[in-house]
Amino acid sequence: MRIRGAVLEEIGRARPYARSQPISVGELELAPPGPGELLVRIEAAGLCHSDLSVVDGNRVRPVPMLLGHEAAGIVEALGPGTEGVAVGDRVVMAFLPRCGECANCRTDGQLPCTPGSVANNAGELLGGGRRLSRDGAEVHHHLGVSGFATHTVVDARSVTRVDADVPPEIAAVLGCAVLTGGGAVLNAGAPSNGDDVIVVGLGGVGMAAVLTALSLQADGAVGRVIGVDAQPAKLEQVRALGADAAYTPAELAEAGVRAPVVIEAAGHPKAFESAVAATAVGGRTVTVGLPNPAARSEISPLVLTAEARTIIGSYLGSAVPQRDIPRYVEMWRAGRLPVEKLISGVITLAQINEGMDSLADGAAVRQVIRF
Repeated sequence: MRIRGAVLEEIGRARPYARSQPISVGELELAPPGPGELLVRIEAAGLCHSDLSVVDGNRVRPVPMLLGHEAAGIVEALGPGTEGVAVGDRVVMAFLPRCGECANCRTDGQLPCTPGSVANNAGELLGGGRRLSRDGAEVHHHLGVSGFATHTVVDARSVTRVDADVPPEIAAVLGCAVLTGGGAVLNAGAPSNGDDVIVVGLGGVGMAAVLTALSLQADGAVGRVIGVDAQPAKLEQVRALGADAAYTPAELAEAGVRAPVVIEAAGHPKAFESAVAATAVGGRTVTVGLPNPAARSEISPLVLTAEARTIIGSYLGSAVPQRDIPRYVEMWRAGRLPVEKLISGVITLAQINEGMDSLADGAAVRQVIRF
């Protein structure tokens, strides 16, 4: 079938992207779903720094590639042998499929699926190969989703069904921002007994971590929730969400504030250093940011030993989407996780390059494309 989508043509073009146009919007061919796959009509897709990191070259992926890894939509067709979903279901797509059979999939979300990671790096679906083409040439998939399009074909192991009362833009943001930021708190950080939580880096993932930490305050699992970012506007936003305090990294260091659980969500080596420095004795530093592969940080091994501290790497928030997304839906329904507050703007597919500029400028938390 013919679809319309946003394809990254070249990595590393100069900014502003509105001028250099690294992403083109046009027609492509989408093959029917194969065994264990489904055709989804995209309703909403979020712009994330993981998309931007492919555009700017921080994460090298094969091109041309149809971008978008945080999306939700309606199932329109099933491939042979596809189970667990039905035509007409609303599904959330997650950017790391889980085969459910490899050794990593038996770690309860701690480690990323091995075949899923291989497929993502190759720009393929979990079942192998690609379903996208343009003028007879294959187009790569982005993290098994390719959600910046009117339709997509995905592996059933990349989706989680949600009820129809979950709006498309809420469902989309659950698939990356909330899975990653929320999971960094719940799965990796695991605060308890009134632990304070500091979140360093207040983009979509960081703000989702803040919302999740705030949702645990009523149960007494979390004490103070503190946001940290270099941009004053982000500090104003996190205060509006309900954070107990907000600091720039320099202010945090000067105040000497530390916490048992610190989440690093900026993907920058200096942010990682700030997060480690702000971790209390016996505490956990959870890093979910994705810096440039060449980035390096300096920390003292002595403090890790002498203060019995732990550094935890958490990919996709150490999540199992089929387990965790329903939990976040229930928290949202109960009013404890106001995911809609993460959405800073709605754009069209044609505005994708401008949207990447806003993301790079730090001017947006979560922009959502509505189809």
